[in-house]
Amino acid sequence: MKQGAQDSAGTGAPEVRPVAAWVPPQPQPADVRRERGGGNVPAADARGEHTHSERPLPAPRPVVRRSSVRGQILDALRTALVAGELRPGEVYSAPALGERFGVSATPVREAMQQLAQEGAVEVVPNRGFRVAERGARELAELAEVRALIEVPVLLRLARTVPPQRWAELRPLAEATVRAASSGCRATYAESDRAFHRAVLSLTGNEQLVRFAEDLHRRAQWPLVGGPVGPARADLIADAAEHTALLDALVARDPDVVRSLVHEHFACAG
Repeated sequence: MKQGAQDSAGTGAPEVRPVAAWVPPQPQPADVRRERGGGNVPAADARGEHTHSERPLPAPRPVVRRSSVRGQILDALRTALVAGELRPGEVYSAPALGERFGVSATPVREAMQQLAQEGAVEVVPNRGFRVAERGARELAELAEVRALIEVPVLLRLARTVPPQRWAELRPLAEATVRAASSGCRATYAESDRAFHRAVLSLTGNEQLVRFAEDLHRRAQWPLVGGPVGPARADLIADAAEHTALLDALVARDPDVVRSLVHEHFACAG
């Protein structure tokens, strides 16, 4: 009798041999597959991920800090100009200013180029930048231009803006009074611009706001041969005109608004 024709008990039933369970091939590391002739295998394939339908993610963009440094230096230079630390007619080199602010000459040079476009300084080849020398006539011309632009705008706002909107600007006007009381010309100049910027922002015309602020900033530069800046009492008087202007705007009194703005611009600087 052939083996397997019957079991050991002689029952005649065919012998059933156990069959090992099928195990799928396991993924192998990329280096093992390359050794076996598998070639270069993407890391995602080695993990069993599908990449044929996925777009590669762009590399993260580097954080650009140079423009931030230039902006900080620009603000610092503007403050130094208003405070009279950079004297009209004097020449300052980018390396020397960079050493003062603890940065390289490059961001200083870039900031000075911006100030040159604004008319605050002029380029002196192979030397640096000369602070512009402004006289009383230029200040008067700036006051006239500002009045031509802003007086009609404020008169229109006086007719259209409700009193409660003007009340929202009262804290900014009070901030200018506190800044004036400190006697710091640079601190007052910043709060002064913030108040006027908020007033003109009620027009919704961003181009107007930017243009008017540029003129305002120019009017704050010190005059050649004159004092570094107004006395503390002059700053306080100038700040008081902000609250008076708000009162006139709330009352919708065009004559008072017109008179206050002309006087305010004439005394600015």
